[in-house]
Amino acid sequence: MSKSRPQKQTLLLVGEGHDEEAFLKYLKSQLVGREVGLEVKIKNAKGKGAKHVVEWTIRQAKNADYDKVAVLLDTDKDWTPAVKKQAKSKKIIVLESEPCFEAMLLRLYGVTPERDSKKLKRQFEPYVNNVATNSVNYAEYFNPNALKSKRHLEKTIDELLILLNT
Repeated sequence: MSKSRPQKQTLLLVGEGHDEEAFLKYLKSQLVGREVGLEVKIKNAKGKGAKHVVEWTIRQAKNADYDKVAVLLDTDKDWTPAVKKQAKSKKIIVLESEPCFEAMLLRLYGVTPERDSKKLKRQFEPYVNNVATNSVNYAEYFNPNALKSKRHLEKTIDELLILLNT
């Protein structure tokens, strides 16, 4: 009789937009190997604010039986107590980027994020080789070792690393 392999835990991890998706795919490629016992599906909610991301994730979670469902979303648009309650009622783990993804990552390096969205995007570009939608561009500044050493600076990064079993 052959040994049965232990069942892998499954995680649906949704990024609010293209940048978050690229970052999550990069982390998955670096942290989630076959031997980890975790299967991670990364999806992109394609923006439109926290309310849309949570509702979109609820629909996606119905398509498969995931052990855990999490979203990485910005808190600058539509992040209301009602949306927070909706996510909680569906057992969605919310990884809050305060006020947005780029600002959260810049703070890891002690950079005060610009308040203006366009200026903030330009401020972030050098950290991702000017293309935040390309997952390999997160390797220099946001590789697992860098994130692990700075996880105490951002609760969301710590929560994300915990989800990915590190």
